[in-house]
Amino acid sequence: MKAHAVLVVGGSGFIGRHLVASLAATGICVTVPSRRRERAKHLILLPTVDVVEADVMAPGTLQRLCDGKDAVYNLTGVLHSRRGRRDERGANEYGPDFARVHVELPQGIVAACRITGVRRLLHVSALGASPEAPSEYLRSKGIGEQAVLAAEDLDVTVFRPSVVFGPEDRFLNRFASMTRFLPFMAVPCPEAEFQPVYVGDVAHALHFALAEPEARDKAYELCGPRVYTMKQLVESVCAMTGRQRLVVGLPDRLSYLQAWMLEHLPGKLMTRDNYRSMQVPNTCGKPFPFHLQPQALEAVAPAYLVPSGPRDRYPQLRWRARR
Repeated sequence: MKAHAVLVVGGSGFIGRHLVASLAATGICVTVPSRRRERAKHLILLPTVDVVEADVMAPGTLQRLCDGKDAVYNLTGVLHSRRGRRDERGANEYGPDFARVHVELPQGIVAACRITGVRRLLHVSALGASPEAPSEYLRSKGIGEQAVLAAEDLDVTVFRPSVVFGPEDRFLNRFASMTRFLPFMAVPCPEAEFQPVYVGDVAHALHFALAEPEARDKAYELCGPRVYTMKQLVESVCAMTGRQRLVVGLPDRLSYLQAWMLEHLPGKLMTRDNYRSMQVPNTCGKPFPFHLQPQALEAVAPAYLVPSGPRDRYPQLRWRARR
Protein backbone atom coordinates (compact mmCIF):
# COMPACT_ATOMS: atom_id res chain seq x y z
CA MET A 1 0.00 0.00 0.00
CA LYS A 2 1.37 3.40 -0.97
CA ALA A 3 1.74 5.89 1.86
CA HIS A 4 0.07 9.28 1.30
CA ALA A 5 0.53 10.86 4.74
CA VAL A 6 3.60 10.34 6.91
CA LEU A 7 4.74 11.59 10.31
CA VAL A 8 8.49 12.15 10.70
CA VAL A 9 9.52 12.54 14.34
CA GLY A 10 12.96 14.18 14.33
CA GLY A 11 12.36 15.45 10.81
CA SER A 12 14.04 18.80 11.42
CA GLY A 13 17.39 17.17 12.19
CA PHE A 14 20.36 16.26 10.03
CA ILE A 15 19.01 13.04 8.51
CA GLY A 16 15.42 14.26 8.75
CA ARG A 17 15.78 17.24 6.45
CA HIS A 18 17.09 15.00 3.66
CA LEU A 19 14.40 12.36 4.18
CA VAL A 20 11.59 14.94 4.34
CA ALA A 21 12.80 16.56 1.10
CA SER A 22 12.88 13.15 -0.59
CA LEU A 23 9.37 12.27 0.59
CA ALA A 24 7.97 15.66 -0.41
CA ALA A 25 9.49 15.36 -3.88
CA THR A 26 7.25 12.35 -4.54
CA GLY A 27 4.09 14.13 -3.36
CA ILE A 28 3.78 12.49 0.06
CA CYS A 29 2.20 14.71 2.71
CA VAL A 30 4.74 14.97 5.53
CA THR A 31 4.09 16.23 9.07
CA VAL A 32 7.17 17.31 11.03
CA PRO A 33 6.71 18.17 14.73
CA SER A 34 9.16 20.60 16.32
CA ARG A 35 9.18 22.26 19.72
CA ARG A 36 10.27 25.49 18.00
CA ARG A 37 8.92 26.00 14.51
CA GLU A 38 11.75 28.32 13.50
CA ARG A 39 14.21 25.45 13.91
CA ALA A 40 12.48 23.71 11.01
CA LYS A 41 12.15 26.79 8.79
CA HIS A 42 14.29 25.07 6.14
CA LEU A 43 11.37 22.63 5.65
CA ILE A 44 8.46 25.05 5.66
CA LEU A 45 8.79 26.00 1.99
CA LEU A 46 8.82 22.40 0.80
CA PRO A 47 5.58 21.39 -0.92
CA THR A 48 3.33 18.98 1.00
CA VAL A 49 5.31 19.53 4.25
CA ASP A 50 3.51 20.71 7.38
CA VAL A 51 5.74 21.80 10.26
CA VAL A 52 3.78 21.62 13.51
CA GLU A 53 4.95 23.23 16.75
CA ALA A 54 4.54 20.44 19.30
CA ASP A 55 6.28 18.68 22.18
CA VAL A 56 6.17 14.98 21.28
CA MET A 57 6.82 14.05 24.91
CA ALA A 58 3.66 15.82 26.13
CA PRO A 59 0.71 13.52 26.98
CA GLY A 60 -1.58 12.91 24.01
CA THR A 61 0.63 14.70 21.47
CA LEU A 62 1.92 11.62 19.67
CA GLN A 63 -1.56 10.16 19.41
CA ARG A 64 -2.83 13.39 17.85
CA LEU A 65 0.07 13.54 15.40
CA CYS A 66 -0.24 9.88 14.37
CA ASP A 67 -3.97 10.12 13.71
CA GLY A 68 -4.70 9.76 10.00
CA LYS A 69 -1.13 8.83 9.03
CA ASP A 70 -0.12 5.86 6.92
CA ALA A 71 3.35 5.55 8.42
CA VAL A 72 5.61 6.99 11.11
CA TYR A 73 9.37 7.57 11.05
CA ASN A 74 11.36 7.97 14.26
CA LEU A 75 14.73 9.65 13.63
CA THR A 76 15.33 11.15 17.06
CA GLY A 77 18.61 10.77 18.90
CA VAL A 78 20.98 12.63 21.20
CA LEU A 79 24.73 12.11 21.67
CA HIS A 80 25.00 13.41 25.22
CA SER A 81 22.99 13.05 28.42
CA ARG A 82 23.16 14.02 32.03
CA ARG A 83 24.63 11.49 34.43
CA GLY A 84 22.72 8.21 34.44
CA ARG A 85 21.52 6.04 37.28
CA ARG A 86 23.68 3.10 38.39
CA ASP A 87 22.78 -0.56 38.23
CA GLU A 88 23.62 -3.25 40.76
CA ARG A 89 27.17 -3.51 39.38
CA GLY A 90 27.79 0.19 39.96
CA ALA A 91 27.80 1.04 36.24
CA ASN A 92 25.68 3.78 34.70
CA GLU A 93 22.70 2.34 32.84
CA TYR A 94 21.86 5.47 30.87
CA GLY A 95 21.20 9.13 31.61
CA PRO A 96 17.78 10.80 31.79
CA ASP A 97 18.13 12.42 28.36
CA PHE A 98 19.03 9.08 26.78
CA ALA A 99 16.13 7.47 28.64
CA ARG A 100 13.64 10.09 27.45
CA VAL A 101 14.69 10.25 23.79
CA HIS A 102 16.00 6.74 23.08
CA VAL A 103 13.69 4.63 25.26
CA GLU A 104 10.52 6.44 26.32
CA LEU A 105 9.88 8.15 22.98
CA PRO A 106 10.05 4.94 20.88
CA GLN A 107 7.77 3.26 23.42
CA GLY A 108 5.35 6.19 23.15
CA ILE A 109 5.40 6.06 19.35
CA VAL A 110 4.58 2.34 19.38
CA ALA A 111 1.68 2.98 21.74
CA ALA A 112 0.37 5.88 19.62
CA CYS A 113 0.57 3.78 16.45
CA ARG A 114 -1.50 1.05 18.08
CA ILE A 115 -4.16 3.46 19.32
CA THR A 116 -4.52 5.27 15.98
CA GLY A 117 -4.23 2.18 13.78
CA VAL A 118 -0.94 3.10 12.08
CA ARG A 119 0.75 -0.16 11.12
CA ARG A 120 3.95 1.06 9.40
CA LEU A 121 6.81 2.18 11.64
CA LEU A 122 10.38 2.92 10.52
CA HIS A 123 12.92 3.48 13.29
CA VAL A 124 16.54 4.70 13.17
CA SER A 125 18.77 3.09 15.78
CA ALA A 126 22.59 2.90 15.74
CA LEU A 127 25.34 0.42 14.91
CA GLY A 128 26.37 -1.44 18.04
CA ALA A 129 23.12 -0.68 19.86
CA SER A 130 22.56 -3.28 22.57
CA PRO A 131 21.36 -3.39 26.20
CA GLU A 132 24.78 -4.92 26.98
CA ALA A 133 26.86 -2.28 25.15
CA PRO A 134 29.68 -0.47 27.01
CA SER A 135 28.22 3.05 26.63
CA GLU A 136 25.00 4.63 27.88
CA TYR A 137 24.27 5.88 24.37
CA LEU A 138 24.41 2.41 22.82
CA ARG A 139 22.58 0.76 25.74
CA SER A 140 19.67 3.18 25.57
CA LYS A 141 19.53 2.91 21.78
CA GLY A 142 19.49 -0.88 22.14
CA ILE A 143 16.59 -0.87 24.60
CA GLY A 144 14.59 1.52 22.41
CA GLU A 145 15.25 -0.67 19.39
CA GLN A 146 14.06 -3.75 21.28
CA ALA A 147 10.81 -1.98 22.19
CA VAL A 148 10.14 -1.27 18.51
CA LEU A 149 11.04 -4.74 17.26
CA ALA A 150 8.86 -6.32 19.96
CA ALA A 151 5.77 -4.65 18.45
CA GLU A 152 4.78 -7.70 16.40
CA ASP A 153 1.39 -6.21 15.56
CA LEU A 154 3.13 -3.42 13.60
CA ASP A 155 5.09 -3.55 10.33
CA VAL A 156 8.46 -2.40 11.64
CA THR A 157 11.76 -1.65 9.91
CA VAL A 158 14.86 -0.72 11.91
CA PHE A 159 17.96 0.98 10.50
CA ARG A 160 21.38 0.98 12.15
CA PRO A 161 23.60 3.56 10.44
CA SER A 162 27.29 4.08 11.01
CA VAL A 163 28.45 7.67 11.54
CA VAL A 164 26.62 9.79 8.96
CA PHE A 165 28.39 12.49 6.97
CA GLY A 166 27.09 15.28 4.75
CA PRO A 167 27.16 19.07 4.32
CA GLU A 168 25.58 19.79 7.72
CA ASP A 169 27.29 17.01 9.70
CA ARG A 170 28.88 17.60 13.09
CA PHE A 171 31.60 15.04 12.51
CA LEU A 172 33.83 15.85 9.53
CA ASN A 173 32.92 19.54 9.69
CA ARG A 174 34.07 19.66 13.30
CA PHE A 175 37.45 18.21 12.39
CA ALA A 176 37.71 20.67 9.51
CA SER A 177 37.00 23.59 11.85
CA MET A 178 39.62 22.39 14.31
CA THR A 179 42.29 22.23 11.60
CA ARG A 180 41.85 25.95 11.02
CA PHE A 181 43.13 26.82 14.49
CA LEU A 182 45.22 23.89 15.76
CA PRO A 183 48.81 23.27 14.62
CA PHE A 184 48.41 19.54 15.29
CA MET A 185 45.55 17.14 15.95
CA ALA A 186 45.55 14.88 19.02
CA VAL A 187 43.18 12.06 18.05
CA PRO A 188 41.48 9.97 20.77
CA CYS A 189 40.98 6.24 20.16
CA PRO A 190 42.98 6.46 16.90
CA GLU A 191 42.32 2.81 15.99
CA ALA A 192 38.54 3.02 16.51
CA GLU A 193 36.85 1.83 13.32
CA PHE A 194 34.11 3.62 11.39
CA GLN A 195 32.38 3.03 8.06
CA PRO A 196 30.91 6.49 7.31
CA VAL A 197 27.74 6.63 5.25
CA TYR A 198 26.48 9.61 3.21
CA VAL A 199 23.31 11.22 4.54
CA GLY A 200 21.72 11.18 1.08
CA ASP A 201 22.17 7.41 0.90
CA VAL A 202 20.61 6.99 4.35
CA ALA A 203 17.61 9.10 3.31
CA HIS A 204 17.30 7.10 0.08
CA ALA A 205 17.21 3.81 2.00
CA LEU A 206 14.66 5.16 4.50
CA HIS A 207 12.41 6.37 1.69
CA PHE A 208 12.78 3.19 -0.40
CA ALA A 209 11.85 0.99 2.55
CA LEU A 210 8.55 2.81 3.10
CA ALA A 211 6.72 0.94 0.34
CA GLU A 212 8.97 -2.13 0.18
CA PRO A 213 7.10 -5.21 1.46
CA GLU A 214 10.34 -7.15 1.96
CA ALA A 215 11.63 -4.49 4.39
CA ARG A 216 8.97 -5.13 7.00
CA ASP A 217 9.96 -6.80 10.26
CA LYS A 218 13.65 -6.47 9.43
CA ALA A 219 16.70 -4.54 10.65
CA TYR A 220 19.27 -3.11 8.23
CA GLU A 221 22.81 -1.84 8.76
CA LEU A 222 23.74 1.26 6.76
CA CYS A 223 27.42 1.83 5.98
CA GLY A 224 29.57 3.36 3.30
CA PRO A 225 31.91 1.36 1.06
CA ARG A 226 35.11 1.76 3.16
CA VAL A 227 36.28 1.28 6.75
CA TYR A 228 38.49 3.97 8.32
CA THR A 229 40.21 4.34 11.65
CA MET A 230 39.62 7.56 13.53
CA LYS A 231 43.17 8.67 12.73
CA GLN A 232 42.65 7.99 9.02
CA LEU A 233 39.46 10.08 9.04
CA VAL A 234 41.25 13.07 10.58
CA GLU A 235 44.11 12.69 8.10
CA SER A 236 41.58 12.58 5.24
CA VAL A 237 39.96 15.81 6.44
CA CYS A 238 43.38 17.48 6.58
CA ALA A 239 44.08 16.36 3.02
CA MET A 240 40.67 17.53 1.74
CA THR A 241 41.02 20.96 3.32
CA GLY A 242 44.64 21.34 2.25
CA ARG A 243 45.80 22.02 5.79
CA GLN A 244 49.00 20.19 6.58
CA ARG A 245 48.75 19.17 10.22
CA LEU A 246 50.56 16.68 12.40
CA VAL A 247 48.02 14.02 13.39
CA VAL A 248 48.94 12.21 16.61
CA GLY A 249 47.02 9.22 17.93
CA LEU A 250 46.59 9.21 21.70
CA PRO A 251 47.08 6.03 23.73
CA ASP A 252 44.11 4.62 25.60
CA ARG A 253 44.67 6.34 28.95
CA LEU A 254 45.27 9.75 27.36
CA SER A 255 42.17 9.24 25.18
CA TYR A 256 40.08 8.70 28.30
CA LEU A 257 41.68 11.72 30.01
CA GLN A 258 41.00 13.90 26.98
CA ALA A 259 37.36 12.77 26.95
CA TRP A 260 37.05 13.57 30.66
CA MET A 261 38.47 17.07 30.12
CA LEU A 262 36.33 17.86 27.08
CA GLU A 263 33.24 16.56 28.89
CA HIS A 264 33.53 19.46 31.36
CA LEU A 265 33.92 22.17 28.71
CA PRO A 266 31.02 24.06 27.07
CA GLY A 267 29.75 22.28 23.98
CA LYS A 268 31.00 18.83 25.03
CA LEU A 269 33.15 18.07 22.00
CA MET A 270 33.60 14.60 23.48
CA THR A 271 32.55 12.72 26.61
CA ARG A 272 33.64 9.57 28.39
CA ASP A 273 30.49 7.93 27.09
CA ASN A 274 31.62 8.74 23.52
CA TYR A 275 34.95 7.16 24.40
CA ARG A 276 33.14 3.98 25.53
CA SER A 277 31.06 3.93 22.33
CA MET A 278 34.27 3.95 20.29
CA GLN A 279 35.34 0.69 21.91
CA VAL A 280 32.76 -1.01 19.65
CA PRO A 281 33.63 -1.18 15.90
CA ASN A 282 31.24 1.07 13.99
CA THR A 283 31.24 -1.12 10.90
CA CYS A 284 28.78 -3.27 8.95
CA GLY A 285 28.81 -7.00 8.37
CA LYS A 286 26.43 -6.88 5.40
CA PRO A 287 26.21 -4.85 2.16
CA PHE A 288 24.03 -1.77 1.81
CA PRO A 289 20.38 -2.86 1.48
CA PHE A 290 17.96 -2.71 -1.44
CA HIS A 291 20.77 -3.10 -4.00
CA LEU A 292 21.68 0.56 -3.55
CA GLN A 293 25.29 1.66 -3.99
CA PRO A 294 26.48 3.98 -1.20
CA GLN A 295 28.74 6.87 -2.19
CA ALA A 296 32.34 7.02 -1.05
CA LEU A 297 33.41 9.68 1.43
CA GLU A 298 36.12 10.91 -0.97
CA ALA A 299 33.50 11.48 -3.67
CA VAL A 300 31.23 13.65 -1.54
CA ALA A 301 33.04 15.28 1.40
CA PRO A 302 35.49 17.49 -0.57
CA ALA A 303 32.54 19.37 -2.07
CA TYR A 304 31.64 20.82 1.33
CA LEU A 305 34.95 20.59 3.22
CA VAL A 306 37.19 22.28 0.65
CA PRO A 307 37.79 25.94 1.62
CA SER A 308 36.00 28.36 -0.72
CA GLY A 309 37.91 31.61 -0.28
CA PRO A 310 41.07 32.45 -2.32
CA ARG A 311 43.24 32.58 0.81
CA ASP A 312 41.82 29.28 2.01
CA ARG A 313 42.42 27.57 -1.34
CA TYR A 314 46.11 28.53 -1.49
CA PRO A 315 47.22 26.16 1.34
CA GLN A 316 45.20 23.38 -0.29
CA LEU A 317 47.05 23.84 -3.59
CA ARG A 318 50.36 23.76 -1.74
CA TRP A 319 49.27 20.56 0.04
CA ARG A 320 48.44 18.87 -3.25
CA ALA A 321 51.80 19.97 -4.69
CA ARG A 322 53.53 18.71 -1.51
CA ARG A 323 55.26 22.09 -1.04
